[in-house]
Amino acid sequence: MVYEHRLQLQEGIRLGRLVTFHYFELDRTFTSKEEKHDFWEFVYVDKGKVAISTDSGKRLLEQGDIIFYKPNEMHSGGAREETAPNLIILSFECESAAMRFFEDRSFRLNDGERALLAQIVEEGLTAFEPSITIRQAKELGRRANAPFGCEQLIKNYLEILLIGLIRRAATLDTEWKPSLIGKENRDRHLVAEAIAYMEENLQHNLTLEEVSAACSVSKSLLKTRFKEAKGMGVIEYFTRIKIDKAKVLIREESLNYTQMAERLGYSSIHYFSRQFKLITGMTLTEYARTVHARVAGDGTGNKGR
Repeated sequence: MVYEHRLQLQEGIRLGRLVTFHYFELDRTFTSKEEKHDFWEFVYVDKGKVAISTDSGKRLLEQGDIIFYKPNEMHSGGAREETAPNLIILSFECESAAMRFFEDRSFRLNDGERALLAQIVEEGLTAFEPSITIRQAKELGRRANAPFGCEQLIKNYLEILLIGLIRRAATLDTEWKPSLIGKENRDRHLVAEAIAYMEENLQHNLTLEEVSAACSVSKSLLKTRFKEAKGMGVIEYFTRIKIDKAKVLIREESLNYTQMAERLGYSSIHYFSRQFKLITGMTLTEYARTVHARVAGDGTGNKGR
């Protein structure tokens, strides 16, 4: 059989070149200078709050918010309300007409969109060198032993994210709110409820029994659903939440290490230090110096305490 008609697939969004890709853990004094450039850029707030100024006005972005800067738009930003923000900043070339949808807009991402963004970051961590977490890095370089297809996955995931945002606009307001959880998402809701309970009780040493009781489910059900969703156990995840909070406290410089240990429910500063190094690969002091070096931009680490 001869197939004479072959359909050329349409591409509503087609990315060109990637310009920058960063995941920054910043301190509460973070500010950025005004800048503009001839390519698209978005900033996603993974933690904390940032105030953004653009040609179209000022906005306060919170965790889960994303804002797009169109080409040649002046923009700047900084941490707000004494928080140490984590930001994903990605810039790229795209000449697709559909990109006009993102001009002068910010959105609240839903669970699926955040999952796509997490996949983009995961691929970025393996694809490029120097690491996307290093603030001083100005240009993207390919890692020699990067997994097959990681750059193409970044492109595909990002195009899917952009297309999904445009399609969702057909039924939702410009400034979106978090998605509602339906019956089909009961498992996701259970995991979110468990995480929320743990985040509210960082000062305690929770057990699986306590978390499952707070969620009104059996230990086995919570253990299974949590492992499926997060790839690790409930208490292991709880420990990582504590260490993430410790990193924020270090950047905010509001407590000493002993006070941090007490705030996070550790019985001693020594146990706190061991857990921090086990998860991060750095001592408390090494991490503080690394963060301060990123913010200072001199790469020396001399500003750590």
